[in-house]
Amino acid sequence: MTIQTAPVRAAERSQGTAHVALRAGPGRGRLDRLHQSGSAKAFVHPGETGPEVVFLNTSGGLTGGDRLTCGLDLGPGTRATATTQTAERAYRSPGGAAAVTVRHRVGPGAHLDWLPQETILFEQSHLMRETRIDLDADATCLMLEMLVLGRAAMGEHPATLHLRDTRRVMRAGRPVLVEPLHLTPAALTAGPAVLEGARAFATLALVAPGAADALAPVRAALDEPGTRGGASAFDGKLMIRLLAEDGLPLRRQVARLLAVLRPGPLPRVWQT
Repeated sequence: MTIQTAPVRAAERSQGTAHVALRAGPGRGRLDRLHQSGSAKAFVHPGETGPEVVFLNTSGGLTGGDRLTCGLDLGPGTRATATTQTAERAYRSPGGAAAVTVRHRVGPGAHLDWLPQETILFEQSHLMRETRIDLDADATCLMLEMLVLGRAAMGEHPATLHLRDTRRVMRAGRPVLVEPLHLTPAALTAGPAVLEGARAFATLALVAPGAADALAPVRAALDEPGTRGGASAFDGKLMIRLLAEDGLPLRRQVARLLAVLRPGPLPRVWQT
């Protein structure tokens, strides 16, 4: 007797693309084009200092084989804030990496605040992410990246994960900031040269003429309990590095720094 078994179906993978274009108009910018497909969505809110663009991954998280792309184009003279609706989550990957591509273009005289909420890395997650911001010759940007290792409230302490995270800021086609990060299991327990036991960390970068003028007030604000940080400024860039015991004190410290570096309140979705 021959026993036939049903074929094993490969697990479904999430894919999505969201792209928004803004042009000059009332409120420092108005929607010009919107494209979204798959699990990636985007919507635009009015804000005090310009439109707020919110990107959303409806799949609820990332795992091996998922592909997610988002991007924003700012026309001449526009100012906008772009963020994510909630924390992104990289879950256990049974095989391969999840891939995220972020590509923003900032036109002449325009300014972008790219302020995604934190990415939470879970045990055995595998994430490859590339962020690129292309600035016109006189455009400016503020860029944030926050990473959290597991959820402290759930007693999670990831010991095995892989992350390749590259951030690039280009001005008129030339690199002005390149930030490669490769996080491996060995790095999670490394000493002062890496995380030194921190469970959350972040980088803030302001790329603009006169960025060094904010150095003193930024350093004065680096005193949130449960965090450590440092700041430096050079060649039209202000760089801030943060380590924290957990995601909550990290968010508090970042919120205080954003109040120094940009006008107006935090993005609306940060306040819910």
